[in-house]
Amino acid sequence: MLPRGRPRALGAAALLLLLLLIGFLLFGGDLEYWRPPGAGALDGDPSADRGGHNHSDCVPPPPPLRRCELLHVAIVCAGHNSSRDLVTLVKSVLFYRKNPLHFHLVTDAVARNILEMLFYTWMVPAVGVSFYDAEELKPQVSWIPNKHYSGLYGLMKLVLPAALPPDLARVIVLDTDVTFTSDIAELWALFAHFSDEQVIGLVENQSDWYLGNLWRNHRPWPALGRGFNTGVILLRLDRLRQAGWGQMWKLTATRELLTLPATSLADQDIFNAVIKEHPELVQTLPCIWNVQLSDHTLAERCYSEASDLKVIHWNSPKKLRVKNKHVGYFRNLHLTFLGYDGNLLRRELFGCPSPPPSGAEQVQRALAHLDEEDACFEFRQQQLTVHRVHLTFLPHEPPSPRPHDVTLVAQLSMDRLQMLEALCRHWPGPMSLALYLTDAEAQQFLRFVEASAVLSARQNVAYHVVYREGPLYPVNQLRNVALAQSLTPYVFLSDIDFLPAYSLYDYLRASIEQLKLGSERKAALVVPAFETLHYRFRFPSSKAELLALLDSGSLYTFRYHEWPRGHAPTDYARWREAQTPYRVQWAADYEPYVVVPRDCPRYDPRFVGFGWNKVAHIVELDAQEYELLVLPEAFTIHLPHAPSLDISRFRSSPTYRDCLQVLKEEFHQDLSRHYGAAALKYLTALQPPQGPA
Repeated sequence: MLPRGRPRALGAAALLLLLLLIGFLLFGGDLEYWRPPGAGALDGDPSADRGGHNHSDCVPPPPPLRRCELLHVAIVCAGHNSSRDLVTLVKSVLFYRKNPLHFHLVTDAVARNILEMLFYTWMVPAVGVSFYDAEELKPQVSWIPNKHYSGLYGLMKLVLPAALPPDLARVIVLDTDVTFTSDIAELWALFAHFSDEQVIGLVENQSDWYLGNLWRNHRPWPALGRGFNTGVILLRLDRLRQAGWGQMWKLTATRELLTLPATSLADQDIFNAVIKEHPELVQTLPCIWNVQLSDHTLAERCYSEASDLKVIHWNSPKKLRVKNKHVGYFRNLHLTFLGYDGNLLRRELFGCPSPPPSGAEQVQRALAHLDEEDACFEFRQQQLTVHRVHLTFLPHEPPSPRPHDVTLVAQLSMDRLQMLEALCRHWPGPMSLALYLTDAEAQQFLRFVEASAVLSARQNVAYHVVYREGPLYPVNQLRNVALAQSLTPYVFLSDIDFLPAYSLYDYLRASIEQLKLGSERKAALVVPAFETLHYRFRFPSSKAELLALLDSGSLYTFRYHEWPRGHAPTDYARWREAQTPYRVQWAADYEPYVVVPRDCPRYDPRFVGFGWNKVAHIVELDAQEYELLVLPEAFTIHLPHAPSLDISRFRSSPTYRDCLQVLKEEFHQDLSRHYGAAALKYLTALQPPQGPA
């Protein structure tokens, strides 16, 4: 007689077999779906899951990290567009991260200039950045013919074990076109699954590329099964160095290039050829850590629901325009981080003490000394705000060196974008423009330029995005960003709502040469300013035409009706008859538009919002003994537009005007300390003009 519990056990076994049979029928007999995804790979079997079915449903949970463990991430980045992509990638990483991070960035000179400034001004706690010169690494890979659009930079991941610090044992390597949807620490934790022999962690390639026969004469590089994608890599640098990685990949590449003309997928081809020869080196990662959205991707086999996704990889040259069944969903995830306010990522990692970012401690001390009850607290807080700065947001070609060249310098916000096309038509020379935008507005600006035939054709206009933060417009901080990035010997300090004469660029260069400015003469060339109240009018092509419009009432001297003191010293009556440049004297509240050497004094950043921002700069020029020379054939015309929020506040708020007066007084005190008795004459600039009795 059987024991009493035996029938129940047999019944349970029968039920389990029935469930297995149903599952087998539902999934087309593919028992891979019933194996814990990547189980063989996580146990160290590089040949496991060759069919691309390494699903995420049952992936063993990664072992916990040490609290506050520092994670290292390496990225190769070159050029303007790649730098923008890297920022979006970093945003997605920072959004989910709970650990300190150190980014190791291999960059060209363009990307380094952009990213050094960006990270310095971003001031994210518990984030370190190191830069490595791609130019120094090029000789190590330049001998490899490569058809991939990434060029030499697409091969540089091969030399990371030698390029990164010798005491760095582990690193996550990422392409700039990936987006994280989870904590990067989960990826780092997969290092714990490496066997003693494994040195590289990769996700299987999710297309048939390495299987060959995609078209006639298609000859891919050798790979293990489908091969692996190198958009996301875990590298055990210590083991790679011990294994002689540098010699290993070079020998493999040299041998394969005897029969293959070039790499098609850059470093990925060489990584795969090495793994084909040494399969024991690779640890297959769950496919959810590199969901590849190429044109012929099989990524849909990887994920079963949205919560599975960890990393999205836009590995098609079409990027967001790639055709994919679920591309709308993936695109929205990516666009979320494109427009996400990066200022919100300046959050502390609670429980993980770390030194403050460079400069942050000084700013925090200054902010702590502010009195929130001070009526001018808003002004003082805005002065101390460190704005994120993304230099040369769009591709830019520096001007060829010319001794008398001039860059137009200006600043603007989103509501003045419509001025750009007209300005480009009037000024053919180089421009340096600072734009005050939110992250979302920066993307709108990008699309605006791409859609404009005029703007997209100009490569000598440098656009520098200063990200919006705070209630007041940091006008002089913006001007200083644009001024500091000018690359010509001279700058024309203008405003975005002015259109210069069509001939002004050539005329200014000729005038600088004729007047022998520079070492022989220290001068600021005044460009007389006019305005029209008409949204549509015929722009004068010469001084004679301008004077006719002035006499007919179609033009006025700038702010003649509202603030004549600002430009009266230009002496427009004299300018009408002038044939040669003439000198004028500084006077209170004078704020002309001038051409000066690039190394001129910077604008005073205490002046935010509306009022005295240009006046203070002209005072500084006069204090440093710049001559003020009015050019007889130069002119610029202000176009009408709706008043800004700051000028509206100035007009409506007595407190706003009182705070501006306080800033003037503090400016004069600083001027007196700097220039002594010579600054006494500027005291009159602080006296408000008296109205009629």
